[in-house]
Amino acid sequence: MSRFFAGGSDSDSDSSSDSEPVIRQQVAQFTFSDEEEDVKRVVRSKKEKRYEDLTNIIKSIRNHKKIKDMSSVLTSFEEFMRAYTKALPVVMKEEGGVTPRIVVRALAELEDFVNESWDDKDSRKNLSKNNNKALGTLRQKFRKYIKDFESDMKRFRAAPEEFAEEEEEDEREDEKGSDDEQEKVVVQPDVPKAVSFKKEPEKVKPVKPADDSDSSDWGSDSDSDSTSSDEDAKYTSIRDRFLKKPEKGTDELSAAPAGAAGDDAFKKEKKKKTAESLSKKKKPKQDEMFDENEEEEEGWKVVNGTRSGASEQPKMFAKDAEIDTKLVVNKLNEVMAARGKKRTDRKMQIEFLRELRTISETNNLGPAVVAKIRFNIVSAIFDYNPKVSGAMKLEHWSKLLEEIQELLKLLLEHEDVHLSESILDEYEEYDTAPFKIRGCMLTAVERLDDEFVKLLKECDPHSNEYVDRLKDEVPVTGIIDQVVTYVERLGNEMEICRIYLRKIDHLYYKFDPNVLKKRKGQLPANTVTSVEEMDKLCRYIYAKDQTDRLRTRAILSHIFHHALHDNWFQARDLVLMSHLQETIHHSDPSTQILYNRMMANLGLCAFRHGNIKDAHLCLVDLMMTGKPKELLAQGLVPQRQHERSLEQEKIEKQRQMPFHMHINLELLECVYLVSAMLLEIPYMAAHEFDARRRMISKTFYQQLRSSERQSLVGPPESMREHVVAAAKAMRHGDWNACANFIVNKKMNVKVWDLFYEANRVREMMIKFIKEESLRTYLFTYSNVFASISVPHLAEMFKLPKSKVHSLISKMIINEELMASLDDPTETIVMHRSEPSRLQALSMQLADKVTNLVDANERIFEMKQGNFFQRGGNQGYNRDRQNYRNQNQNQNWNNNRRQDNRNRGNRGNQNRGEGREQREHHRDHHREQRDHREHQREYREQRDQMRNVDYQNKAE
Repeated sequence: MSRFFAGGSDSDSDSSSDSEPVIRQQVAQFTFSDEEEDVKRVVRSKKEKRYEDLTNIIKSIRNHKKIKDMSSVLTSFEEFMRAYTKALPVVMKEEGGVTPRIVVRALAELEDFVNESWDDKDSRKNLSKNNNKALGTLRQKFRKYIKDFESDMKRFRAAPEEFAEEEEEDEREDEKGSDDEQEKVVVQPDVPKAVSFKKEPEKVKPVKPADDSDSSDWGSDSDSDSTSSDEDAKYTSIRDRFLKKPEKGTDELSAAPAGAAGDDAFKKEKKKKTAESLSKKKKPKQDEMFDENEEEEEGWKVVNGTRSGASEQPKMFAKDAEIDTKLVVNKLNEVMAARGKKRTDRKMQIEFLRELRTISETNNLGPAVVAKIRFNIVSAIFDYNPKVSGAMKLEHWSKLLEEIQELLKLLLEHEDVHLSESILDEYEEYDTAPFKIRGCMLTAVERLDDEFVKLLKECDPHSNEYVDRLKDEVPVTGIIDQVVTYVERLGNEMEICRIYLRKIDHLYYKFDPNVLKKRKGQLPANTVTSVEEMDKLCRYIYAKDQTDRLRTRAILSHIFHHALHDNWFQARDLVLMSHLQETIHHSDPSTQILYNRMMANLGLCAFRHGNIKDAHLCLVDLMMTGKPKELLAQGLVPQRQHERSLEQEKIEKQRQMPFHMHINLELLECVYLVSAMLLEIPYMAAHEFDARRRMISKTFYQQLRSSERQSLVGPPESMREHVVAAAKAMRHGDWNACANFIVNKKMNVKVWDLFYEANRVREMMIKFIKEESLRTYLFTYSNVFASISVPHLAEMFKLPKSKVHSLISKMIINEELMASLDDPTETIVMHRSEPSRLQALSMQLADKVTNLVDANERIFEMKQGNFFQRGGNQGYNRDRQNYRNQNQNQNWNNNRRQDNRNRGNRGNQNRGEGREQREHHRDHHREQRDHREHQREYREQRDQMRNVDYQNKAE
């Protein structure tokens, strides 16, 4: 019988001798058979049942949260709501209406989980469709359900540790009570020796040295058997043997006397342990690892958690090694040989390189070796970030700036150090001047500039973090200026063009007020402004660049900068001479985005100069699409027809512009709508009854029509509503109301104050509103007046007489207004050649009917010709089939000859009939055409006679 059973010891053991009596321990007097255990029933209260159901559901919710199974979490939460509803009567009765601690804690954990999952947009995109849908449903249901537990949640948030302590204390007290009951059943008073269920603390034996004999290490068989028999004597049942052994702290507590004092000591110890466990959870993993290592008795070795432990790290020089250039370069190559490998620890690689740089500077190995090591450090920092699309960490960014600045300072101080990509590794020179090193400083700076843009995109544009990151543009531009000096010294034209374009990218969108001050003579003539700097950089690229992309981007940036400083004519001439609008569709997306930005800024410049038509033409392509935000790379608009894939969305996000380079979209739309209003409203008034009238601006026309369809129109609130209300006022010639809708406090704050010299722009707009309102008034009411006084018009529209005279003269010359000017009386005499409303509608109807008749006749002619041809063929086939059916028994040769004969007769007959009918129809159409031409000539003669009569009456 095995020693693991409580009945006794092994009879075959070598340690027991024949003379020694076997002492057997008493077993429990009460044994339960399997049948009695099956029959036994446990009676539980209603409280225990409800609480057990809640506890099981909460456990399942926690398990599902670990694997982020949102569908299962939602299902378990619905079960939890139903279970808690059933348990409410028990809670009201037993707990006095106080929510159980375990429920409050579970709801708080679930709330944190839902909020974290919802805020983490990247992980939300990776969820499946069902899990994503379940997360939204769970969030809605949970937010609605949690309203009943607001006070409990506040108490939990205020002191979560108290909830945790009380909860764990209750659980442990329950476990303790159950263990005590079981012990009372098992332990018997008849045992002669008091049996202790607590394990006595064992003394740690000192470890003997390894050179001892095997017998001293392992002991004899008699020792092991006596030990096993002693262990068997401790237990009275199988259950006691396999119970979990209490720890040292619990042994001390068990030795305390029973009663209130012992219970208090037990509770205090439990609370202390719970607080320690919670504080340990809050520690970082690394600190926790070190804490655990300190507590270990045998002293564990701390191992780095990365995978690089599998590969051996390169070792530094020996203590007695003579450090020279060759040794350092070999060690550098050894360190860099692990670059890009799978198990390379990138952080350790950077530390090794810095240590190597310190050694080379200490031993004065020369500027070439230091420059080579610094360049490799820059490359290693770039490699530290594995994600190409993601930005690097801020600590690495600051170190990268320092390393590049020090490297550039070294290269500029030592002109004999040549860093070039064309130098091969075999031809590098570190000992004698001129030093030659393989590498490209320009590529490193371009990568630095790209990382700076990524950092800006990662930040929230409305936070202070974005402002802090934007301050780094000063050192970045300083580095670019240093590289410009370095590359100009080397004299490579292609590299100079590349670094010039990087400098242009940081310069073209920035407004320089010194340009306008110098134009007004407020600054001396030798002051260098950004326009002159841009002109110098762009002209060099125009002359020396051999690739179309650099030249195209330089032209677009040059135009943008000119338009930003109101150099309208220079910007316009560059656009017209470059012909970029014809070839821009073949460029890469980033260049097309720059083209769209240039056209938007050029339209704003044209509007500031009062060129309304040019401003409308520049902006119409952007605004007609309805998605200027995407075209200017200032954000993504959700698509309704088809969703973007994750790859497409990722690529488009990489193309977005930083926030400080954005163009105000509301300003852009307002300028476009105002320009469209100034062009569209007079045109609509002049061609009110023209059936072939075209729309100048489809977007503005849609806004106007949607406002007219509304049954109740309130006062304008948004920018679009202000422009539409102004357009309605202009249609009636009310310039004052139109100007008040366009220029007011709300519009000034939203739009017009964003312009440089906003007062000049507002005055220009009011002047144009007066002029176009005058033209609209004359177009609309010209058929009402026989003559109009010019001074009256000047007073009505607050315009000088000369301006009114000029406008009316242009309208008469362009044949827009059928009138004449009487200079002595300063009046406009209307010729009344314009038809009335009824006449205009009748003429429209006549034109439409004529067009409809012509179209029907053309269709009828086409069908007539096809009908005759098709009918002849069908008749021939039908007769041939009948003939064959009647003569099936005749000879095939006779049938064929007869068939050919019949075919010729019928073909001649059909051709003759078709020719006569076609000639008849041609004659009929010719007569109708002659009749229409005669009517047209008659109408023209009648109109001429009417004009002559009107002129005679006017004279």
